[in-house]
Amino acid sequence: MALDQIKLNLLREIADLHGTPEGAYNIRADGETYGRATTANIDIVSKTDKSGIDIIIKPGTKNESVHIPVIIEKTGHQELVYNDFFIGDDCDVTIIAGCGISNCGSQDSRHDGVHTFHVGKNARVKYVERHYGEGTGTGSRVMNPETVVYLDEGSHMELETTQIRGIDDTVRKTTATQAAGSSLVITEKLMTHGAQRAETSFTVDMNGDGCSANVVSRSVARDKSFQLFKSVINGNCRCSGHSECDAIIMDDACVSAVPEITANSVDASLIHEAAIGKIAGEQIIKLRTLGLTEAEAEEQIVAGFLK
Repeated sequence: MALDQIKLNLLREIADLHGTPEGAYNIRADGETYGRATTANIDIVSKTDKSGIDIIIKPGTKNESVHIPVIIEKTGHQELVYNDFFIGDDCDVTIIAGCGISNCGSQDSRHDGVHTFHVGKNARVKYVERHYGEGTGTGSRVMNPETVVYLDEGSHMELETTQIRGIDDTVRKTTATQAAGSSLVITEKLMTHGAQRAETSFTVDMNGDGCSANVVSRSVARDKSFQLFKSVINGNCRCSGHSECDAIIMDDACVSAVPEITANSVDASLIHEAAIGKIAGEQIIKLRTLGLTEAEAEEQIVAGFLK
């Protein structure tokens, strides 16, 4: 399958790809596999019972990466994909995912993806997921990503998720279960505009002594868009957990934050923070003294906030 210019642009937006990636990869375009490569340490196998792939990373694999972008250009295309990652003990790898939709038609285009991670003992994983939409059609661009994480003893996972433009409706769900000594860092960056809706839900069960979790969401809501942020951290042992939601609200938008922490152990140390507010007037004034218009000043502040 050849990729046209629109699909190539989507790959640049969601995975910073300007050609064939190095290492292991699987590129999915309009429901079909465009290209795939494996390495001596990383195997990618198509599922036989449902749509999706298994990514198997051998124990001890270091300094390798996997790219698994999804792109949709066909209006009306809708799919549900299951990807399972099996990361062996003592690995240190980076996984770059993401989905881009270009919809120039009248039908809704939709990608639902369920990514499940089994992270072995003392392994380290960085997972980057970007979502992007474009197109001149009246059909919606819909994405519903679900991420499920199982962290074994001493493992570490960093999740970096970004949605800055073009997604009309999304429900983003992440659940994690942690064993002893594991650590989890989640960073979300999100912007909505127009009449877009975005719902984010994080649930972390901290089950092993000495584990830690840090969940941070930064978002900007513009125009008449709506955002809902929900975070649940359950401390079931000696552990430390932190949840933070910072949002800038503009125009006629609406933002709702619902942080929840539950300590089921006297040794659980949990903190939650939530802040929603408009751009401070003094920030605008300061930038205008440097020659920026009010609109330019707002854009600079928003870009810095989501950096």
